[in-house]
Amino acid sequence: ADIHTMLTTMRKRLAMQGGYALSQFSTSSSPQFKAMIMLKRKEGIERSEFEQWWLTQHKGLALQLPGLKKYAVSLVDVAEGDEEPMYDGVAELWFEKKEDLAAAYETKLGSEVAADSMAMVCKRDRLLTYEHVFEPNS
Repeated sequence: ADIHTMLTTMRKRLAMQGGYALSQFSTSSSPQFKAMIMLKRKEGIERSEFEQWWLTQHKGLALQLPGLKKYAVSLVDVAEGDEEPMYDGVAELWFEKKEDLAAAYETKLGSEVAADSMAMVCKRDRLLTYEHVFEPNS
C-alpha cells in the first residue's frame, strides 16, 4: 500500500477510536523531503555567540545550497537555571527529493557549509525525513 492509503486508514481508525471527524484535518498533497539537523555548540562557545553565528553567517551560506526549497532554524529556549540541553537547535532543510540534498552537499559550497558547521559544533545529528503536514480545517 502507498503512504497515502496508509494515512487514510490511520485517520479512519483515529476517527473511530477518538470520535474525531475525518474532515477535521487536511493534509498536504504529497510528502516533502526534509533534512533535520540537530546541532550542539562546542564547549567554550557562548549560546548567544552560537545563535548569532547560526542566524547570520551560517544561514547566509546554507541559503545558497543548490536545490534548497526552504530553510528554517529552531533554537532551543533555555531559561536561566535550566539543565543544559542535548542540542542547541535544529535546522530544517527542504529539498524536492533526497538526491537533491546529496547533490547540494557534493558541491564546493556544500563542503563549505559543512565545514562552517563543524567548526562550531561538537555534535551534529541528522534525520532524513519525508514530512507530512496536517492542519486543522478552519
